[in-house]
Amino acid sequence: MQLIGYMDSPFVRRTAITMEFLNISYVHRELSIFRDFEAFRAINPLVKVPTLVLDDGEVLVDSGLIINFLETQVARRSLMPAEPAAYRAATQYIGTALVAMEKVAALICETGQRPAEWQYQPWIDRLQTQLEGAVGLMESAISANAAGGSTWLFGPTPGQADISVAVAWRFTQHADAAQIRPAAFPALRAFSARAESLPEFLACPIAG
Repeated sequence: MQLIGYMDSPFVRRTAITMEFLNISYVHRELSIFRDFEAFRAINPLVKVPTLVLDDGEVLVDSGLIINFLETQVARRSLMPAEPAAYRAATQYIGTALVAMEKVAALICETGQRPAEWQYQPWIDRLQTQLEGAVGLMESAISANAAGGSTWLFGPTPGQADISVAVAWRFTQHADAAQIRPAAFPALRAFSARAESLPEFLACPIAG
């Protein structure tokens, strides 16, 4: 199968790292929704990352849906905790991480793709406020977990919540538009360094 999109998209990177943890073989094909629009459109008319092309030619989109497919139909194992309360908490953390990713992506589009004379500062300020809220919630969760002596959020090995939070944080630091200062989030900074040192993360370096 082929995973299409650059790793500078946190949605592509989250999917790729998940595939590494699940030991699913894939070919990574770097196409940009901006620079390679027509080539991308020839594969997927939606021109959306990540795009996963299955071996039979079927095309899947959306990182959450792709990950669910990979866990349930390919690997037949989940990176989510089994216990209901932990599953609910993991879902909450993943949702928060996805919001952080979405707001950074929106800021990039607003400040990097839209002409300066068409940018709307109140909207940019709102996106930044939402991003800061999401990062603050992630910091609180990781800080509380670290205070309890745990390395990862739901057990001795990383799960989908850990992957999503770590990828979201790294994306905020990769994108100038995010304006998230690392000194204000020490728990996330340490958590990210731990995650990024894992072979599954190293196999999927962020790049633009």
